[in-house]
Order: sequence, then C-alpha cells, then structure tokens
Amino acid sequence: MSAVSPKLNPINWWYQFPTPLRLITKSRFLASVGAGGVIYLTPLVFNQENFTATQIGSGLALAALIGTVARLASGLLLDRGITCLNLIRLTAFIAIVADFSLFFAQSYEGFIQGQLLIGLAAGLYWPSIELGVPMSCKNFPSSRGFALGRSADALGISIGATVGAIATWGGFIRGIYLFETICMLSLLLILHRKKIKDERKIDAIYQQSKKNETLDKNKIISKNYLWIYSLIPILLISLLTTGILSLLQSALPIDLVKGGINRPALSEGWSGGLIAIQLILLVILQWPTGRWISDKNIKYGLNISIVCLGIGCLFIGLSSLWSYGAILILLAQFPMAFGLAIFLPTSTEAIISQTPLIRQGLAMALFSQCFAISAFFAPIISGRILDSQGHGLYLWIGVFSLCLISLLYLNRLNYLDLKKVT
Repeated sequence: MSAVSPKLNPINWWYQFPTPLRLITKSRFLASVGAGGVIYLTPLVFNQENFTATQIGSGLALAALIGTVARLASGLLLDRGITCLNLIRLTAFIAIVADFSLFFAQSYEGFIQGQLLIGLAAGLYWPSIELGVPMSCKNFPSSRGFALGRSADALGISIGATVGAIATWGGFIRGIYLFETICMLSLLLILHRKKIKDERKIDAIYQQSKKNETLDKNKIISKNYLWIYSLIPILLISLLTTGILSLLQSALPIDLVKGGINRPALSEGWSGGLIAIQLILLVILQWPTGRWISDKNIKYGLNISIVCLGIGCLFIGLSSLWSYGAILILLAQFPMAFGLAIFLPTSTEAIISQTPLIRQGLAMALFSQCFAISAFFAPIISGRILDSQGHGLYLWIGVFSLCLISLLYLNRLNYLDLKKVT
C-alpha cells in the first residue's frame, strides 16, 4: 500500500494503514492519554503541596537527566535486535510503579523518586515508539506514518490533559496518576503476544556493508559516523523547539497560577483548562498539517514551525503586561499548536531519512535526547526566573529572541533544501 487515496471512504480511513502501524498508533494513543495529565499537571499537583517553582523544576530536570541515559540505552538495544514492543512493555511496567510513587508522594524525596521513574520510562519509550513507525510502515510512506503517530500523540495527550483538568476542577488532581495506571494496563493488554518484525535485517546489512567496503580503515570509520554530522543542524534546531515544548509543560502552568506583572493569577482549574485548549488544537491540526508538510522540504517545514512558535512565545510574554493577558495566552495557543504540528513529524522523518538503516535506533536516541536535554535545563532555568522575577516576561521574550537567531542559522543551511520529508 503506497499512498493515501483521497477517494477513500472515511469509514474505512483507519484501515488504509498497515496492521503493524495501527498497533503502534494504538500504543502511542494509550501511552499519550495516560501521560497527558501527568506531564502537564504534575507541576500543579506539587504546587498545591507548597513546593517552590525551583523544587518542581529540579524534579522535572532530574527526570530528564535519567531519561538521557535511558534513551541512549534504548537506541543501542534497538540496534542490537531488541524489539520495540518489548521496550514499550517494559516502559508500561515502570510507568505504573512511577504513578503509585507520585500518587502517595507528600515530601520532596517522594516527588523525586517518582520523577526519576517517570524519566526512566520516558527514556526507554521514545526511541522504541519512534523507530516502531518506519519498522511497521513496510511500503507505506513513513512520513505519513509519523504524521499518524503524532496525531495519536496529540489526541491522547489532549484527552489526558482534559481528564486531568476535570479531576482538578473536582478537587482530585492526583487522580491523574490512577488514570495513567489504567492506560498502562490497557497498553499491556493490547500488546499481549503481539510482534512486529524488524525489516532492517541489521546483521545482514552490517555484514554486507563490511564485505563491500573497499576504503581503508580510517575512511571506513569516517564514513560510518558521517551521518552524525548531517544531523547536527537538525538536532540544534530541535533543542530549541523541544525546549519550548518543555516550557509549555513545566513553566506555563506555574506562570499562569503565579500571574504576570499586570495579569492576575489563574486558578489551577483555569490553568489546566487553558493548556487543554492548546492540546485540542494540536489534535485538530496534527493530521492535516502533517499530511500537508510531508510534501515540503525540511527547511521549509522548520522555518514555518520556528516562526509560529516564536509568535506564540511573544504573545505569552507580552500577556504579562496586560490585565487581560489571558486573552493573549489563549491566542498564543493557535500558532503554538500549528508550529508543533509541523515540527514533530518533519523533524522525526528528517532524522530517519538521513540515517543508515543499521544506525536508526541510535539516531532516534540522539533525536530523543533533544527532548531530554530540554526537559532537564528548561525547568531549572524557568523555575529560577519565575521565582526571582515573579513573572514570565523575560523568560518568554528570551525564547522569542532565540527563535529569531535560529531562523538566521537555519537559512544558512543550503543542503536542507534538497532533502524531502517524503
């Protein structure tokens, strides 16, 4: 099956995708539903326990730190033949333990313990679930497979965040951890005895490449690692965009409940609801936007993404100066959602398309490290800024400035014009 037919009956839309890809998509959906509330509302849970923004940020950062190690381990295991589904199953078990830890946590030590487990689960999950897409596409275009996967992520996270917002309004915000436990048990159930064949045939490809190699040893080493250099620009751009995503998850909820210079503080319920709007927009935009951008070159997609994210950060920053600044934050969700809908499938497919088959697990781990590094530094930096300034004006304007610098850097990379996302 090659391309998506525009004449396809909407009722049968789901069945145009290969069966293994549908399994990966359902797995992503369930994992995202559970994680939606945990990712976005954990700062609010422990804000109610009177933790400082710095304490909350440090916990999120430690989760990201252990996630960096877990991501590399996950990528290396995948390239050595461990199946992606086995790593996803392991992720589900660890996430369940983490949920119980956070549900009962009252002290900073308990919070840290739960966050470390969350970081471990996330680190093992992302390279495996991302590599599962091209592994399960067969002859189906992987760029559209990534768009489908990101759509499942967006839908799942928005549902999870909405459930979390409802739990917050009902005075049971810690219910997000019980809800994720149910989702993880459901994930284990649908993966029971399921398998996805690794079409990369790693050992055969590796042996053949060694047999056909006629270069001297130094040139062989250089060629084997040349692919990393081509990924560096995309990884640098990804650090910024994933940093913005991390700020939306960690800094924005705290910024909303603290209030701005002139913007009044919002309750936890209103804050969760406002964040849920952005996630709902991402659900609506992800598939059509991902389908549209799959026909464009990488530079075009990244340019549009950075522009949209920069505008969103500018709006959030300026909202601090206005007593009705919540309106600007609401408006910011539109370019933010559009920018993320473009960036996520574009950058993932770009990494895959420029990486040798036998290194794709490690490449996904390196790409996933952008999320981990951003998740480590962004909460620490933003937490200190919010604690010291009492508002997020300088934080968001600073990120907007980084977007402008990134646009200048991106447009100096001529080779990206030639690389198609499809």
